[in-house]
Amino acid sequence: MIHVTKTFLPPQEIYQSILKRAWDNNWITNRGELVLELEDKLKTYLKVPNMIAATNGTLPLQIAIKALNLTGEIITTSFSYVATTSSIVWEGCKPIFVDIHPEYLTIDETKIEAAITPKTSAILATHVFGNPCHVEAIEAIARKHNLKVIYDAAHCFGVNYKGESIFNYGDISSCSFHATKIFHTGEGGALFCKQQDLYNTLFYHHNFGHKGHEDFQGLGINAKMSELQAAMGLAVFPFMPQIMEWRRRVVQVYENELNFTKLTFLKIREHTVWNYSYYPIVFESEHTLKKAMKRLQENDIYPRRYFYPALHNLPYLNTPEMPISELVARRILCLPLSHDLSDKDTKKICKLVNAVL
Repeated sequence: MIHVTKTFLPPQEIYQSILKRAWDNNWITNRGELVLELEDKLKTYLKVPNMIAATNGTLPLQIAIKALNLTGEIITTSFSYVATTSSIVWEGCKPIFVDIHPEYLTIDETKIEAAITPKTSAILATHVFGNPCHVEAIEAIARKHNLKVIYDAAHCFGVNYKGESIFNYGDISSCSFHATKIFHTGEGGALFCKQQDLYNTLFYHHNFGHKGHEDFQGLGINAKMSELQAAMGLAVFPFMPQIMEWRRRVVQVYENELNFTKLTFLKIREHTVWNYSYYPIVFESEHTLKKAMKRLQENDIYPRRYFYPALHNLPYLNTPEMPISELVARRILCLPLSHDLSDKDTKKICKLVNAVL
């Protein structure tokens, strides 16, 4: 059975040896030495000035909205995972959707200004499948209209744009370290920002607002990563070069074997070092997509319609139509991509898809 993704599990003895340090310290939460070590290693690896390890990838979005004191309307994309929109609604703001670029699949920066009103406080955009938004255009719009920028960079571990980490763009970026991601801590995530005062606010927010044991900086919530999660991250971390290479190999087979006269792949933005996070293909019709899914499932291969449905269709929202998001969401399919997917199995997937085409 082949699923759309597969968690990379490091040798168990490596994980257990790191975990033993938490046992020896009798310290499994509240930012122990494993969390601190993981943050230090990742900051160096990613070349980012500030990072806060979190218990999942959704709380960072909610904390970012809270830390920036956002109210009213937040411009966002309808082509993302549900957490992007639900975080906005959860924090009492209103998502204002802007359609996506048909090739990059990220928010269409040329349509953002038309969506700005006196109630707009920020732009929350997603780097879709690790593919960067047009960050320069978004920054220019934000400066012109005095808006904050948050990037949902859940898929972006290891992505670089114009020579630096994609996490260094915007006021705040978030990432997911979920078990399905390239780098993972089982469940987890992170917050990134360059500005030191904002980092301090984010830090207090993610730890109940604590300022020492007996004082509080302000409002907070519990988003701390545990030592158990950090131990997994530390065990996975040394394998990152191999994981990236294994995934690159799978992508190369797809690129060589799939019939791209009747399929399209998202266009990776220029000047991007991509991370091979997902392999989405767009079919000519939803009918063909469903036929391909059926054929693959009959062979114990399970791709995923990711992202589907488009978020403007969520039942708790009343939003205008987003024609490109809708069209792409109905025709896009993420094929299996993992560290141990063999060339043989990858070619089999291609053969089954091509036969349907």
